[in-house]
Amino acid sequence: MIQKLLEISLVKDSQHSPLYRQLESEIIQLICQGFLKPGQTLPSSRELAQGLQLNRKTVVATYEELNAQGWVETRERSGVYVSGNLPDTTRRTTPNTRPPVRSLQPGYVLITKQASNGPSNADPNIEIVGTGEPTSLYKIDDGFPDPRIAPIEELVREYRRFGKNRFTNKLLMYGPEQGSYRLRAELAKFLNRTRGMQVTDKEILITKGTQMAIYLTAQLLIQPGDIVCVPEPGYRDANQSFELAGASLAFIPVDKEGMNVDMIEQLCKSKKVPRLIYIIPHHHRPTTVMLSAERRMRLMNLAVKYGFALLEDDYDFDYHFTSSPLLPLASMDTGGHIIYVGSFCKSIAPGIRIGFMVAPEVVINEAAAIRKLIDRQGEQLLEEATAELLSNGEISRHIKKSHKIYQERLDNACRLLREHLSPYLTFDKPNGGLAIWAAYRKHISASKVARNAGKLGLKISDGSNYFFQPNAVRPNDFIRIGYSSLDEKEMAGAIDVWKQALSNENRR
Repeated sequence: MIQKLLEISLVKDSQHSPLYRQLESEIIQLICQGFLKPGQTLPSSRELAQGLQLNRKTVVATYEELNAQGWVETRERSGVYVSGNLPDTTRRTTPNTRPPVRSLQPGYVLITKQASNGPSNADPNIEIVGTGEPTSLYKIDDGFPDPRIAPIEELVREYRRFGKNRFTNKLLMYGPEQGSYRLRAELAKFLNRTRGMQVTDKEILITKGTQMAIYLTAQLLIQPGDIVCVPEPGYRDANQSFELAGASLAFIPVDKEGMNVDMIEQLCKSKKVPRLIYIIPHHHRPTTVMLSAERRMRLMNLAVKYGFALLEDDYDFDYHFTSSPLLPLASMDTGGHIIYVGSFCKSIAPGIRIGFMVAPEVVINEAAAIRKLIDRQGEQLLEEATAELLSNGEISRHIKKSHKIYQERLDNACRLLREHLSPYLTFDKPNGGLAIWAAYRKHISASKVARNAGKLGLKISDGSNYFFQPNAVRPNDFIRIGYSSLDEKEMAGAIDVWKQALSNENRR
């Protein structure tokens, strides 16, 4: 075991992720591949640092992150151990070999089909108010970033620069359906550095937001009657995309450790193997919970055993406040089972429609062919400008600055909710993400409160867009509270109006 750890190779340059994140990813890989067993003792930080020729603080930071995420456990005066709660897996590589390289082919069956036609209903409770709609005094959204602090001036500057240089004519002509080569190359570096991934530009498709990537995945993988597992509560637009492609949805409950993997395993054993699992393991939408390390590992093992695909939606990776963000499942995927989607819509602003799909090259090429039918390509000038902001570090600086602002706003929102609305609702402070998941107390109707609030000048969710399982009985109504787009004064004003609406409802 120690020999396997000492074989770990880390890249010591600024183009890759910090050393402690690389080491974290490598240890997780060894756990998932069965080289490190549950309950097994890990080397001391001093021993591992000496063996890998690292600063001991790097190993200490790695162990702290792994402990926070549930991969290892620290026992006082004893040492660090692989968590005993993890499943024991069969080692998938032969002795004395390095862990396998990532598969260049998908670990699921890929189909080719044309995009289906059908309407898509917008969710009126989370959309940005358009110019043609009456404007409310306050709006508590679904969890959007604040565009007032976005690096828009920097983006416009680069947009203008590319619009005036000698390559302008080329950028205004048709380009690759996969998206700007430079943006894909810079995005690959960014994902490898920040999320422990090992992708190239050929494994990336640029999309207009995460939703397009979800839709393309549905069209690529789903045939009528295929089972698709979705979380409950969950994300309406994803569910509609799967149903539009002909899927039969299997609703999987979400608790404080994420999706119920036991239920997915039961489906597989009953020979109702799903075609696709849609999962949001990092700040699940809407509940904000994170998929536990034990369930992550089991889900990956099930994907390998039964050959289904995992669609990992990592819509707001950047904002995690109690530790470093958890590495995506895609960073551990060596078998080509995961399609990873995300965007800059939550990092910069919803109107900046730059999203991405990461998958084996053959999947990307098929997705690009379908994307061409509905949207020939993205806007090359915007993509080139975004690539420049990635290259010069502007986006990383913005994320760092906004991370501090949003953490302060989360603390402020939780304080105000506890002080003013605790008689009406309950919630747990999330570890990250841009929203708070709260439950109204019994007999409080989310729809009635939303109507009352609207009359007083506050637009909030009516609670109708989180649960989709037919005939399910729930003891409470819920609401997702986006806190990041409101500053301290605005949030105080919104909660004051909300309290009035709740008081009016409570008196009836």
